[in-house]
Amino acid sequence: MNRRALPSLALLCAIGLAATACSDPTAGDSGASDTKNTAVDPTARLDGVKLTMWTAQNTVNAPKQVIDAFEKATGAQVETQAVPDLYEQNVPTKLASGDRPDLMFWQPSISTLPFIQPQQNLLTLDGEEWESKLGDTEKSLGIIDGKRYAAIVTSPAMLGVYYNKDVFKAAGLSEKDFPKSYDELLALGHKVVDNSDAAAFYEAGGDKWPLQWQMQVQLTDLDKQWWADLNENKEKWTDPVVVGAIKKYKEKLLDAGLAQKNYKTGTFTGQADALWKGEAGMVLNVTSFQTQLQAKYSTEEIDEKIGWFPIANSAATGMYSPDQTNGVVAFKTGDEKRQNAARQFLAFWLGPDYADYIKTMKIPSVQPSVPTPDGLPQTSTAQVATLPTAIGVFQAKAIVAPDTHLYLADMLYDKKNPQQVAQAIQDQFAQVAKAQGAPGF
Repeated sequence: MNRRALPSLALLCAIGLAATACSDPTAGDSGASDTKNTAVDPTARLDGVKLTMWTAQNTVNAPKQVIDAFEKATGAQVETQAVPDLYEQNVPTKLASGDRPDLMFWQPSISTLPFIQPQQNLLTLDGEEWESKLGDTEKSLGIIDGKRYAAIVTSPAMLGVYYNKDVFKAAGLSEKDFPKSYDELLALGHKVVDNSDAAAFYEAGGDKWPLQWQMQVQLTDLDKQWWADLNENKEKWTDPVVVGAIKKYKEKLLDAGLAQKNYKTGTFTGQADALWKGEAGMVLNVTSFQTQLQAKYSTEEIDEKIGWFPIANSAATGMYSPDQTNGVVAFKTGDEKRQNAARQFLAFWLGPDYADYIKTMKIPSVQPSVPTPDGLPQTSTAQVATLPTAIGVFQAKAIVAPDTHLYLADMLYDKKNPQQVAQAIQDQFAQVAKAQGAPGF
């Protein structure tokens, strides 16, 4: 899933104050180098070398194929260690206590990489052979202040609209009716409601985290300079464009009857069930929704019943959203042998093993030179096709990704109006940015 909770302000301050405790005590002229000096042989023998890799509880098996293959090829041992939920809160806590792995899954976005103090804690990965093989969107991830700190092993999640083909057919809709703007998407929703027995959208107010997407889609016309100014405290989340997006979601979708009746208590799993049964015509969500469908139904069943199309505020353009399985980071440990082995593991993963890895995982490729496996649902291949021109969600643009879903949930229960939602987002954004020492805050 893409629900992500920010570390507490107290924790962020503690990390900032304990930066030297988090960093490699031997770093510098006398310590092990964190930069690559020679070409990495992905299959060189590493007998006797033991590495640890942290994962979230729900992704502990994600690296299994590559670990098994790497151990067989090199003689190394790689132990996965699941960090309890909430992953994004507990990892910084463990690091602040002095604990650290050799490798770790971590979201490679500018809003989440800073939580683990990359300049102090991580090996730089600039110039690794696999870097040049990444697709353009993937190349943009994993970089802070011009330096690469994360290897990109899976494509970022794609945000778009999943739709029930039978509902669309009953409503007299076809591909020629696919919207080219958010306003057209809302108009399409009215056609679904007026001409079928289904709700236009299924909203998951119970789980909360999917609530952010209807707002996110509407912010895609904000240019790079606006986001740059936001990150320097020159623009605010209380900008009329943001408030307008929140207000439109409330008034033009929720209050207008385009969501299912129980939208305040709806769940992520309920979304999939409702769309599959035709109780809802559309779901706006990221690739974790696709994964949920693939866990229950075959490619043939999905192709028959479910379609997907991209959408942005004023274009039929997809949106990408980084998550924690997209990136793998390697830590400074003071042990050059293990650091080099960690680099070799990444070179193996994105080198000789990559085609086998994505085939086993049944996921799209991050390397244009390595074809995406056959047999993926059409919804997945449609997302792959839109990725090169996709627009990043705000997690990929803002230096802090505030918990918009929590404040939107407050709006669903009439605890906040749109202006108050925007103010709460701004307050959290500014507090965390200040705690991180961001310039301008």
